[in-house]
Amino acid sequence: MKFKVLLIMSALILSTAACTNTSMNKGQQGAIGGAAGGALIGQAIGNDTESTLIGAAVGTMVGYIVGNEMDKYDRKQLSNAYESGPSGQPVAWVNPDTGSSYQVVPQPAYQNSSNNQVCRQAEVMATIDGQPQKTTTTACRNNQGQWVIQ
Repeated sequence: MKFKVLLIMSALILSTAACTNTSMNKGQQGAIGGAAGGALIGQAIGNDTESTLIGAAVGTMVGYIVGNEMDKYDRKQLSNAYESGPSGQPVAWVNPDTGSSYQVVPQPAYQNSSNNQVCRQAEVMATIDGQPQKTTTTACRNNQGQWVIQ
């Protein structure tokens, strides 16, 4: 019976992951992986349904936190480029967890006439999973002086 529960939970988690599209953020991807790993560990330790469910719940939380931190790394680097990157000069980094590479070319800051915030545009060139992507972003300073992507 216990093995059946583990098998059903694993199949459910894996089928959920397979049915989702690749637009999940890293936190969501981490949550799915953490749930599967946590369920397996919970079953191995407790040999009962309750342990499996607790393991899945804890694994989900830990996986989400770890995955979300990977997203935060790139956001922090982008914020640093807005904060101290010289206008027209590329700022580059490689995410050590994902291997994705980024090059950001910030433009001069300007005063947004509609809300009087200081804003800055940047061209972002990224290579994620071997696929080059290019976009332009705008960030404005909030009341605490932090850059917020618009």
